[in-house]
Amino acid sequence: MGDPMERLNSDTLESSVKEELCMEIDPSFNENIATAEDWRKALSKVVPAVVVLRTTACRAFDTESAGASYATGFVVDKRRGIILTNRHVVKPGPVVAEAMFVNREEIPVYPIYRDPVHDFGFFQYDPSAIQFLSYEGIPLAPEAACVGLEIRVVGNDSGEKVSILAGTLARLDRDAPHYKKDGYNDFNTFYMQAASGTKGGSSGSPVIDWQGRAVALNAGSKSSSASAFFLPLERVVRALNILQEGRDSFKNKWEAVTIPRGTLQATFLHKGFDETRRLGLRSETEQLVRHASPLGETGMLVVDSVVPGGPAHNHLEPGDVLVRMNGEAKLRVLTQFLKMEILLDGSVGQNVELQIERGGTPINVNLMVQDLHLITPDHFLEVSGAVIHPLSYQQDSVEWISTTLKMYTCKSAWNAIWCVGLTKERNQRIFQAKMRTEGQVMKEIEECLKVKAWGRKGKRNLSSWVARNFRFHCGLVYVSEPGYMLFRAGVPRHAIIKKFAGEEILRLEDLISVLSKVSRRARVPLEYISYTDRHRRKSVLVTIDGHEWYAPPQIYTRDACSGLWTAKPALPSDSPLSGVNHDQQILPNHQISTDEPSLAKNLRQEIIQNSAHSNNGVTSMEIGKEHVADESDGGTKKRRVKEDLSADGMVIADYQGPAAAADNASLADRVIEPTLVMFEPALRRGDSVYLVGLSRSLQATSRKSIVTNPCAALNIGSADCPRYRATNMEVIELDTDFGSAFSGVLADEHGRVQALWGSFSTQLKYGGSSSEDHQFVRGIPIYTISQVLDKIISGANGLPLLINGIKRPMPLIRILEVELYPTLLSKARSFGLSDNWIQALVKKDPVRRQVLRVKGCLAGSKAEKLLEQGDMVLAINKVPITCFRDIEDACQALDQCIENDGTLKMTIFRQGGEIELVVGTDLRDGNGTTRVVNWCGSIVQDPHPAVRALGFLPEEGHGVYVARWCHGSPVHRYGLYALQWIVEVNGKPTPDLDAFVDATKELEHGDFVRVRTVHLNGKPRVFTLKQDLHYWPTWEVRFDLETATWRRKTIKALDSTTIV
Repeated sequence: MGDPMERLNSDTLESSVKEELCMEIDPSFNENIATAEDWRKALSKVVPAVVVLRTTACRAFDTESAGASYATGFVVDKRRGIILTNRHVVKPGPVVAEAMFVNREEIPVYPIYRDPVHDFGFFQYDPSAIQFLSYEGIPLAPEAACVGLEIRVVGNDSGEKVSILAGTLARLDRDAPHYKKDGYNDFNTFYMQAASGTKGGSSGSPVIDWQGRAVALNAGSKSSSASAFFLPLERVVRALNILQEGRDSFKNKWEAVTIPRGTLQATFLHKGFDETRRLGLRSETEQLVRHASPLGETGMLVVDSVVPGGPAHNHLEPGDVLVRMNGEAKLRVLTQFLKMEILLDGSVGQNVELQIERGGTPINVNLMVQDLHLITPDHFLEVSGAVIHPLSYQQDSVEWISTTLKMYTCKSAWNAIWCVGLTKERNQRIFQAKMRTEGQVMKEIEECLKVKAWGRKGKRNLSSWVARNFRFHCGLVYVSEPGYMLFRAGVPRHAIIKKFAGEEILRLEDLISVLSKVSRRARVPLEYISYTDRHRRKSVLVTIDGHEWYAPPQIYTRDACSGLWTAKPALPSDSPLSGVNHDQQILPNHQISTDEPSLAKNLRQEIIQNSAHSNNGVTSMEIGKEHVADESDGGTKKRRVKEDLSADGMVIADYQGPAAAADNASLADRVIEPTLVMFEPALRRGDSVYLVGLSRSLQATSRKSIVTNPCAALNIGSADCPRYRATNMEVIELDTDFGSAFSGVLADEHGRVQALWGSFSTQLKYGGSSSEDHQFVRGIPIYTISQVLDKIISGANGLPLLINGIKRPMPLIRILEVELYPTLLSKARSFGLSDNWIQALVKKDPVRRQVLRVKGCLAGSKAEKLLEQGDMVLAINKVPITCFRDIEDACQALDQCIENDGTLKMTIFRQGGEIELVVGTDLRDGNGTTRVVNWCGSIVQDPHPAVRALGFLPEEGHGVYVARWCHGSPVHRYGLYALQWIVEVNGKPTPDLDAFVDATKELEHGDFVRVRTVHLNGKPRVFTLKQDLHYWPTWEVRFDLETATWRRKTIKALDSTTIV
């Protein structure tokens, strides 16, 4: 797998010119006298210490998405078990990783450090676990890097276990590469460059010289050329030395070690002297810098950006040229990133003095050095699949400090100001006078903050940090992954939540507080901003989950000792979302409410649900998205009616009733009544109908149209991924195209409903593997609904289901599980159908003039072994069959007979001859899937009808079908994807979900499991995967007919207190 970080955006003109014309003036490199034998000896020592890292980001966090990838690392300390690699490999969030040595020995590794800014980090492993390989750590020699040095990059390039690429260092002062706008990017450092042509998977590879020393760390490459970018190792060596001081040998639990990292929250670039002169640098200052700098210095550091609210805010500005900076000693000339970082890292929590020139004017400023680790989030909230955490230095920023501190003035203002570093005396002076107004207190705070606003003890949630990438204040509530609930409402990734349920959200704790008060199924407003439209707030309605598809909200916190993230409940136990079951009030069977929902209310709810799934104004559908053979009738042209949709397609206010539709036709007012009248006679070609419904703005609308085809056969082909699609259905077509966003009912002039105007989805395929989802609307005849509804109202023989607070028995529907399609009689004659049968079919139905043919049988159905593809269905029980309704009526007639065996006597035309068959029917309750199990991130269930419609079920057992899989899960890492059946677990057959649960609940955390699967294409496969109960516990959800809700049950999980 290629690493997504190793892709570069187009460089600016300035950087392109710099790359083309740069003349390196580094110290001259002695002639390389290394021989092939020298390189062979060096590589023989290096290769055993290089490992392939298989990493899995279990959750989206900060700049990284959830997913699995390959990378490279190398041992730098064998005795302590330390592996060096890139930061984007270690990941800022939860990660599970394994290292594979050259002899294929595999061991688990755990993150112990990732730098807040620079692209390096460390894993730890147990050295005693490697028993069959002799290797030594690779020494780090940053001082050996120089222009012209011949190097080798040893790593997992392009997914290969070992790859050795040659190159020569060409530059040591390249700007840090810019990978992407909304992801991780390094800054405030130089990078090295060489034409070694590394690709995905080589991140973290050592860049070695002929003596076997690592002189740099491979980090990225340029996709449009063979250029590779290497991170210098000076700061890596410092971090490694501090880690080594923390312990002498490997231990199971790493002792947390603090590596001081300072920042001014400002980004610098290295500009040439010509550019600094154009920015206003005085000539005498340039002479001073040239004289005080090492021979060959080519430029100076220039401020590129300043994070609003940070230590440098209102003090430094873009274009300022840095001349001097002091640490504990006097002011010194500073032109290199390394020297600046040495001073900042050694001055955390202290003041530093900077001398800059702004347009030729010398300016001296005193700034407090902030701790980088305090603005790096180490916790996140997981709710309904969403990952939400404070905005980091890489991504976000916080509100102005005066606004942020307001929420503390009433409760804990003393602690708030004390945290940001004010002295005890100043705190006492502010809060001794309790009668002061809030405005006076805030004014005093701001004055104090001007003196000392960035103490080393500054609290993370009180900081005024702003994201580098998005230019937002640090600490704001940042959506790293929207999950189900937020995505359904249209909240995108990278959004900043500003208000929820009417309350301002300034920090993550505010959001948790609001969540603890809302109830399930509540619809609450949410306001957010995004970096693509940062100056305007967007409002959406969020529907709180009414089921238990997801675990209750949890807070994950990083454990610096173990490298794991531990979870704990985010809400109190009495919260409606805490996971405690709250019984719903159920009305007795005899208690029937007379206040039936009005058509307007039903339509309003349907529109709201569709709008909640909308994305960029297009409704997201989960029903079939296959190709429709012909949507028009005889080439009749349709009039296109454009609809006035809201700008963002989102519903902001509830429907206000029929009064809101006063400007529409009076017919709409008559239809929207407390009762729904169904009109049974079928529509005919040329009939006038009125389309009545609600627009996206929830306005009642009616439009007149003409029926062009009342019995168009719906022909939707299979999609790339099996999903529901309507089959064996005739729909109504109109002469007017109302678009795909307007739905409702078709009524006559008296307001009697004759059909539903519903949406369908298809998948249009364009050559090769490309496809596109397409949505269209058609009329659904009311008789298809009334048949089932009559059984529900009159009392059925199925299991009871809670509907609007009333338990009603659901009917068992008898169906022939065969997919059919119509063929014109003129074409059937060409296949050999006799004239007698043609005349009989025309007499039965002179309008359609068609015969039904078998397209396929559902796997596992009673008709599977009897009917074949291409069979023509001529008659059932000697009665000619011409349409889908004839077959439905024949199936329902079986239930009217006191004695029946559930079979149909069918007359079939097959390969030129007529045959008589007795075909069995199947009973279905219409509940669909009622049980789902999540194991290692895979969603397994009984195969749904869309899968069975493809005509294949494994003979070994077909009750454990993998319908979905989760990014960042073990099944993602080991390749257990969808469209497969799990037929064995550790040699135990799993014919159904019960057997599967029994086999998996015996497995422990960290166990390797042998799994046998059969793919939808019939291909078997055996592989192993490692179970992870820490991040991916085993659980199931069942549909509870008593309450009409889904209930979640944990089958096996790992207690976080037992993790070592």
